[in-house]
Amino acid sequence: MAPHATDTNGNAVNNGEAPLEPGVSSKHAQDRAVNFPRPPVFEDKLEQREYMKGRLAAAFRIFGKNGFDEGVAGHITLRDPVNPDSFWVNPFGVSFSLMRKSDLILVDHSGKVIDGGPVRLLNTAAYMIHSAIHKARPDVICAAHSHSLYGRTWCSLGRKIDTLTQDACAFHNDHVVYDAFNGVVLAEKEGKAIAACLGDKKAALLQNHGLLTVGHTVDEAVFWFLSLEKCCHSQLMAEAAAASRGEKPIIIPEEEATYTYRTVGSHRAGWFNAKPSFDLIHHETKGEYLQ
Repeated sequence: MAPHATDTNGNAVNNGEAPLEPGVSSKHAQDRAVNFPRPPVFEDKLEQREYMKGRLAAAFRIFGKNGFDEGVAGHITLRDPVNPDSFWVNPFGVSFSLMRKSDLILVDHSGKVIDGGPVRLLNTAAYMIHSAIHKARPDVICAAHSHSLYGRTWCSLGRKIDTLTQDACAFHNDHVVYDAFNGVVLAEKEGKAIAACLGDKKAALLQNHGLLTVGHTVDEAVFWFLSLEKCCHSQLMAEAAAASRGEKPIIIPEEEATYTYRTVGSHRAGWFNAKPSFDLIHHETKGEYLQ
């Protein structure tokens, strides 16, 4: 069985972030949420570390499966629960699709690799971007960035996505555009600028570069990336189809978009929506990524 939260918590309790269905009152939703699954809670930080590293390894397999690899580019980081000033990341040059828990490397606040697998090469851009984000955002457990096809294509336009669909409402007033491109991020100043632009949002569109998403769990950050990539794809198609008729896509009104955001844009919604992808990777690999 895939190692997801419901394996370890059959008596989940509502914390105010259970995904709500349109038309369901908050009181009714809270009553039903008593048994709604939630991320596992650990008393042992070392046990938590091992679980989270497994989720991170699975995250890379998900990225590989979805074609989010571009040579050696791309990185996902996990704040270490034992030493929160450090983070786990993929070793530079190891395939996303072959990533195992034992391959991950641990990087300290100064950019030094202090633990991990046999390949201890660190992508400098990964350190510059992610260290700045983890430092600026104590709530961020995981940050994901890669050069996905539709994401990087949309990012060449220097625009936010519009709330054209229910799925896009998850990013309504919750993403930014970082409107600069200064080459590969090799300078601390650039990483800090990206983190400052991200602010308290869940996603950033890095102009001429690609997507960046963050979350309170690995699962959440991964789902936001998957969903944002599809939203970019959807809007590119919608705008092309509309333009051929001299029209523009219909944008969801502010009130409806805000209401829908509360349903589909919460931390819990992001975490729960990721479950099928993680379960599928576990099934297809027979848990090999946990080695």
